[in-house]
Amino acid sequence: MNIKLQKVYRDSKYGFIDETGKIVVPCQWSEVGDFHEGLARIVDQDKKHGFIDETGKIVIPCQWNEAGDFSEELASVEDENGRWGFIDKTKNVVIPCQWYYAMGFSEGLARVIDENMKQGFIDKTGTAVIPCQWNEAGVFSEGLLRVLDENKKFGYIDKAGQIVIPCQWNGAGDFSEGLASVEDENGKCGFIDKTGNVVIPCQWDHIEEDFRDGVAVVMNIRNGSMHFYDINKNGKVIGKGGNFFKG
Repeated sequence: MNIKLQKVYRDSKYGFIDETGKIVVPCQWSEVGDFHEGLARIVDQDKKHGFIDETGKIVIPCQWNEAGDFSEELASVEDENGRWGFIDKTKNVVIPCQWYYAMGFSEGLARVIDENMKQGFIDKTGTAVIPCQWNEAGVFSEGLLRVLDENKKFGYIDKAGQIVIPCQWNGAGDFSEGLASVEDENGKCGFIDKTGNVVIPCQWDHIEEDFRDGVAVVMNIRNGSMHFYDINKNGKVIGKGGNFFKG
């Protein structure tokens, strides 16, 4: 189907309607997710999760405690023992349920959390590409991943799990247009490049927006008010926003 379906709630149950308002999937589910890759997550009266296609046909029976959306042909699911793994669209378990938690695949990798609450990444065979050793991990952006070590410092690794930028920052954002925001030990923010060099000094109280089309939005607080500025990749202020008072 090429029509766009929207969730609808009637008589305390969820279903889907098309763009004309016609009910395509009857309202019979306790909860539904959005359609991803042709399938939507559903929850039945027993609070078990499964998936339907765009005609409302049950493709994957409601047998899972929890489930994520399909991404790159796989969906994360939680079994009756509280362990997470992955299924394909034919309901086969392709990666056994063994993780404390698992998130969807992106760029061929999925984030998983072990029983020690450490985070790592697996590939679609279930092989640990990046071992579960990080207290926190972001998402891969421009080939690099933000991670938090046991000393609560942020750095970046590549898809092979190699440390590219040492964990030395109090805070860090994802890379955008070759630069990432970082926060130093004094609570000031700036930007680094993919080699870890500081290209815009840490002098701002907050990074409001990362770089997009060559411009980032930064903020400083003076006399109780917030002052916003547009800067370019050289760190030069090229525009000035209004003042927004706290409270």
